[in-house]
Amino acid sequence: MSDGSVVLPGAARPRGRFPHARIAGGFVFVSGTSSRRPDGSFAGASADEFGTVELDIRAQTRAVITNIGEILAGAGASLADVVSVTSYLVSMNDFGGYNEVYAEFFDESGPARTTVAVHQLPHPHLLIEIQAVALLPSADSPAQSAPIAPAAVDRKDSA
Repeated sequence: MSDGSVVLPGAARPRGRFPHARIAGGFVFVSGTSSRRPDGSFAGASADEFGTVELDIRAQTRAVITNIGEILAGAGASLADVVSVTSYLVSMNDFGGYNEVYAEFFDESGPARTTVAVHQLPHPHLLIEIQAVALLPSADSPAQSAPIAPAAVDRKDSA
């Protein structure tokens, strides 16, 4: 990790020549992460005896966020330190299930978030991929997740 690269032993290997995350400027930049397990299978993807595949956005979202948490732990951070999330959905029809599970991990005081639909992801069983940025905690800094005081927000211009 001396060059800032974070590659977790025992985690699903990246499907290319890149690290799970990179530490730079006091931040942890987590590469796009899926529900892929170390054995190459995918949480939230199953096939019956006829080969019919069933994909579950809730199980995949939960596994992706859990995987990100493990990557962050390997870098010295946690999900509580996440300041920005970009989520890639293959179908916006999955937004409700994704949003429901996302709310199990984060609320309105959590990270800024962007969610976009993409044509496809690197494997046909993937419904979601998430990349995240976390502020690396330091012993001499105050808590990073302090909410914005309501008086500091100009609600007149909010839609």
